Amino acid sequence: MHTNLKAFPSYAPGCWPEVDPTQWNDWKWQLKNRITSLAQLEKHLHLSPQERAGVLLSGHKLALAITPYFFNLIDRDDPNCPIRRQVIPLFEETQRSPNEMSDPCGEDSHMPVPGLVHRYPDRVLLLVTDRCASYCRYCTRSRVVSGAGEAELHTDFEAAFRYLEAHTEVRDVLISGGDPLLLSDDRLEAILRRLRSIPHLELLRIGSRVPIFLPQRITPELCQMLARYHPLWMSVHVNHPRELTLESRQALERLADHGVPLGNQSVLLAGVNDDLETMKALVQKLILCRVRPYYLYQLDLILGSSHLQVPVSKGIEIIEGLRGHTTGYAVPQYVIDAPGGGGKVPINPEYRVYQDDEKIVIRNYEGVTFEYPEKTGEAAPCQCGN
Repeated sequence: MHTNLKAFPSYAPGCWPEVDPTQWNDWKWQLKNRITSLAQLEKHLHLSPQERAGVLLSGHKLALAITPYFFNLIDRDDPNCPIRRQVIPLFEETQRSPNEMSDPCGEDSHMPVPGLVHRYPDRVLLLVTDRCASYCRYCTRSRVVSGAGEAELHTDFEAAFRYLEAHTEVRDVLISGGDPLLLSDDRLEAILRRLRSIPHLELLRIGSRVPIFLPQRITPELCQMLARYHPLWMSVHVNHPRELTLESRQALERLADHGVPLGNQSVLLAGVNDDLETMKALVQKLILCRVRPYYLYQLDLILGSSHLQVPVSKGIEIIEGLRGHTTGYAVPQYVIDAPGGGGKVPINPEYRVYQDDEKIVIRNYEGVTFEYPEKTGEAAPCQCGN
């Protein structure tokens, strides 16, 4: 794709030229008119045999759904389009490798009450819905998301709130799903208000891809409501610079203008962002949108994801290519969510060359080495005669 990766274009109305702008900018219209079937896809795209087979089988693992807005980002002349690879099923999703699992992060085994995951000492994950605006084909929670997986999400909200009231060590709640921003303003506010009534909860966070899949949802009214529950942070999910359009930038800036700090979580995906040039363009565009690149995830070992897997060595190479070559604000932390529930483990290039009791030898981004002394004892008394 020959795309200006630093530009913020609008692709509207694209395949929907007959739609009135008022309708197009209505997030509920966008949801009602999502691409959800093979016939709809084939109306606009020439599908490969792998894509066609993947769509026919998608209802057995994770539903197909793409908002009209996000669908317009697909390069219809490029079968390897990085947007296309993220949201259109491939036959490879049906192929399972020995290391893959339905719950790679071990969330179900850390769920004291239905819908609440308590895996870290001072923070929890609250799953508030099983629906998303569009479905990522590598979804970690495909077992419960979209209604097509092997399980169903049944969050017991009152039990979750009682658990949080009883566990005073918890200070941080991440609200996720599915996508919490698909809830109505009133429903989402009821959850935020209830959490804010628990005195020891200091920080509320929302994990959402709505600003990217459905930027029309980020209305002034929603932002004003969110601003009533600070400190409230939001993690968004952008994998490729093409996803940052005029509309998504405006949505992100609207959130930032209402005091919501924004961090981005990318997933390293084969054929999407597994090269330095693309990742550098992505993180630099995120900074322009007032979003701090936060995590770069190694893809979880979800069932049917091997065609999107990237070697860990490639991820390290990308991070090393960013560090020192762009601002530190733009360099995410590369992590592996340890399979089976071990939590996030940082993976870094090795900058420590040697260390003993007297010194540490380090190298910088250019490969130049330096020595830094270890503190080996007390400083000598001052001999200045005072």
